[in-house]
Amino acid sequence: MSFTVAIIGRPNVGKSTLFNRLVGKKLALVDDTPGVTRDRREGDARIGNLKFRVIDTAGLEESFDDSLEARMRRQTERALAEADVVLMLVDARSGITPMDKHFANWLRKSPVPVRLIANKCEGKAGAPGLMEAFGLGLGDPVPLSAEHGEGMSELFDILLPFEKEEPTDDAPETAPRDWSADEELTEEEIAALEAEENKRPLQLAIVGRPNAGKSTLVNTLIGEDRMLTGPEAGVTRDAIAIEWEFEGRAIRLVDTAGLRRKSRVQKKLEKLSVADSLRVIRMAEVVVLMVDAVETFDKQDLTIASHVIEEGRALLIAVNKWDAVTDRQAALKLIRDRLSISLPQVRGIPVVPLSALTGRGVDKLLPKVLEIHKLWNTRIPTAKLNRWLEIMLMQHPPPMAKGRRLKIRYMTQVKSRPPTFSLFMSSRGELPESYIRYLVNGLREDFKLPAVPIRLFPRTGKNPYAEKKG
Repeated sequence: MSFTVAIIGRPNVGKSTLFNRLVGKKLALVDDTPGVTRDRREGDARIGNLKFRVIDTAGLEESFDDSLEARMRRQTERALAEADVVLMLVDARSGITPMDKHFANWLRKSPVPVRLIANKCEGKAGAPGLMEAFGLGLGDPVPLSAEHGEGMSELFDILLPFEKEEPTDDAPETAPRDWSADEELTEEEIAALEAEENKRPLQLAIVGRPNAGKSTLVNTLIGEDRMLTGPEAGVTRDAIAIEWEFEGRAIRLVDTAGLRRKSRVQKKLEKLSVADSLRVIRMAEVVVLMVDAVETFDKQDLTIASHVIEEGRALLIAVNKWDAVTDRQAALKLIRDRLSISLPQVRGIPVVPLSALTGRGVDKLLPKVLEIHKLWNTRIPTAKLNRWLEIMLMQHPPPMAKGRRLKIRYMTQVKSRPPTFSLFMSSRGELPESYIRYLVNGLREDFKLPAVPIRLFPRTGKNPYAEKKG
């Protein structure tokens, strides 16, 4: 992006609503409750042909101790340091408050240019507040309604002078090649496709119960205090994405709000946070489930793990606060036993003990993520797959149906991410679930596919690989 814009103001003036309007998506949580946003959120924004990076910040509070409000303020100060221009929002319907005046004085001391935005100016109710905004001494306020999209042309005009020339790349972009079951690829072509996919950012989500240490892990991984952390449970509310790189591999790292049991989620804001976290899981490729080693691996952890598997994501367990565990062998055995009993459909899920606070063991996490991501992208050539199928059928033939044995014709991989297969067979009857599990377990063992979901769908149809008879 050519320049960076930070949106700053006191709580509940509409900063996140404006952020969502600029990025064109409902990424930031919006609610009438003041102080919904806590971490700073970044996104690619656009007004017409003007493109820029925008940062949504927490509501400014007058606090300088170690409280949550003070930590939120420090996050906002970091956003101010990164910005080329600041949009200070005020609520025109509420009028100018003493807090608005205080922070206007604070922003005037900053070397970063400030532009005053009077939000909620739809209708006539915001007119008095718009006139009051002139008294802040930040220039003429721009009337705007972030919720209804009014005043965006005026916002375009004040941001246009900050646009910078960017180097252009005239090389044509090549779209990623699609792969389907109808196309027989060689092993060389599959390797080329995998190399092409590695150029795109790996979508990595960190999930878990509240206060498991997710934000602390993110800060340790990227080497800076990017996420708001603290002893309070539920500090993170929004799912915050961070563009990052590990050993030359682009990664889009997403920190999420803690997921409590459904029966305990009562407030509207927490329901929004949970829905946002579940959306992130659906969009992820690899999910790291943070588990508190002190509180053991409980039912809610298993529920989250099961949801990740059902969504077809690759799963990895990070056992945090490992330095506080006395009997480590017993703790690891407990986690692996519960995984094998509760999630038998996915064997070999990696378990990485670590301490997000001290950094011990964190260096082992990303290599495991890259390893499991590669497995999740596995493609098996059809010829190799059917040679394997012949052996499996000889070792254990399909069961009988209506007095005749079911006939499996051939098998093919219809997609990867996760590995998904179609099993073409005769139409005499349904293949029992036990036989499908036999084939899935064989695929996992023979093609070395631990820890990732494998989907196998029996189908009836004509074998396109059979020779046509004249």
